[in-house]
Amino acid sequence: MGKYDKFFALAKEAGLEQVELSISEFHSLNISLFHGEVDEYKDNNGYAIVARGILNGKCGSASCDVWNKDKAAWLVKEIVANAKVIENDDPIFIFKGSEKYHKVNTYNKDLEKVSIDEKMKNLYALEKALKGIDKRIVEVAGTEYSESTEKHTLVNSNGLNLVQKANYFTFVGQCVAKEGEQTKSGYDFFLGNKFEEFNPEEFAKKIVKLTVDQLGGEACESNKYKAVLHPDVVTSLMRAYIGHANAEEVQKNSSLFIGKIGQKIASSKVTIEDKPLQKNVFARWFDDEGVATYNKPIIKNGRLETYLYNLTTAAKAGVQTTGNGYGGGSKRGIASSFLSLKPGKKSLEQLFEEVGNGVYITDVSGLHAGLNPQSGNFSLQSTGFMIENGKKGKPLDLI
Repeated sequence: MGKYDKFFALAKEAGLEQVELSISEFHSLNISLFHGEVDEYKDNNGYAIVARGILNGKCGSASCDVWNKDKAAWLVKEIVANAKVIENDDPIFIFKGSEKYHKVNTYNKDLEKVSIDEKMKNLYALEKALKGIDKRIVEVAGTEYSESTEKHTLVNSNGLNLVQKANYFTFVGQCVAKEGEQTKSGYDFFLGNKFEEFNPEEFAKKIVKLTVDQLGGEACESNKYKAVLHPDVVTSLMRAYIGHANAEEVQKNSSLFIGKIGQKIASSKVTIEDKPLQKNVFARWFDDEGVATYNKPIIKNGRLETYLYNLTTAAKAGVQTTGNGYGGGSKRGIASSFLSLKPGKKSLEQLFEEVGNGVYITDVSGLHAGLNPQSGNFSLQSTGFMIENGKKGKPLDLI
């Protein structure tokens, strides 16, 4: 903590009761190709600090993107000024630390050793494969490689000092298919932090199939259909749905889940968990307030098990925080870490057989405008496929 000692000393002199620094250091690399040429190449290093402090029970904040001897004094001055104009009486905390943390490794040092040449080689191979798999592909709209390394440090005047480092990469491909007068586009991305797991040819096959499968689409007749939803569609709807478990929304009386802890709010087949300790590139073993995270069901067998709390909302409700305090500024927000819907026992093909005749929805758009957060009703533009005699049938245009 030596680098930031001056800040803590000046904060004490200024009468700040407790202070905290949230420090983010990151490196990003972005390379994109278009028609065999490098269209964009960006290599960036970034640094950001969010400082918080409590003065007379009010929490002020300030931020900067560089650290030097003058910034410590500037941050303290801004925190004091900000705290003096805060009128919110919500309880604010600079956390002392959890009894135990379950660390998850989200950093792969081998990814840092992969050369630029190897990354470029895979990018060119992806573009070449997209062009050659199917003659109906008339354009490769772009391929892109991006990489991110992030280090998050949280230190405060209570002696807390937490550090987590993570890295990951993505490949993105997009192509255009044409048959007759109809043109369709499709894209997909690959995300991970083990470079050896990426196969450009296999990834290209997936993108091309997603694209050409849309050709020949027609609008279906207006009717009432049984529907099977693609996992991406379920993800979009689930994210909006589970937002009602945000304790701040509950306390503002703007949630559909008010007073429903222990009650059935979904099918008994539905179990949705927040799993920040799931081993993946987005795992978090402490939240932005320094609270140890843990895996937990939000909805279990259709029943609402818990709301998601940060320190402030937990104190107002008289419960323990769930370790879901995220976001910058003097006031932390609430967010889920890694949502997971417990899978069912039937395959996609078995679902089609059960439906018999219906629609398979693979994509929805307009979620922000088309979903009413007060009622839960939604009307969204969608695309997908017909289900005919228990099998995936002809593609659907926009419905």
